[in-house]
Amino acid sequence: MSLSRRAILAAVIAIPVAGTILRPALAKESAVYAPQGVALGGYDVTAYFTEGRAVQGTSRHEIMWHGAVWRFASAQSLMEFEMNPAAYAPQYGGYCAFSASKGSIAAPMPEAFAVRDGKLYLTHNMEMLALWNEDPEGNIALADRNWPAVIGQ
Repeated sequence: MSLSRRAILAAVIAIPVAGTILRPALAKESAVYAPQGVALGGYDVTAYFTEGRAVQGTSRHEIMWHGAVWRFASAQSLMEFEMNPAAYAPQYGGYCAFSASKGSIAAPMPEAFAVRDGKLYLTHNMEMLALWNEDPEGNIALADRNWPAVIGQ
């Protein structure tokens, strides 16, 4: 009997194991994914909208917002974010949108993203992005409902 990748991934999501990257909300999580205090590992959130791809920011162009340092590839990108951060900030604090829809939390992969209805959604990997894209409206509704409990608020 062979299992499909989707069945295996669904099992992994359904049964989070202690110590893995994907875990249920047990303690209050930071509202923004910010390893070492840098949001999204330093990726420029405006680039997802302006360039349609993940672009690494630089410490020459950064701002503190929502308890994290946000980095940008250029002064122009920083200015655009500063003028309207809510327009560029990723949903669910930049954590994996698909995991949030399942009531869990996972780190994002910068290249695994979607911009939908003017909002940025990141996922843990390309496989989760594909699953998220099968029913984005349903996954957004579930993640919106689950998000406060996922981060312990």
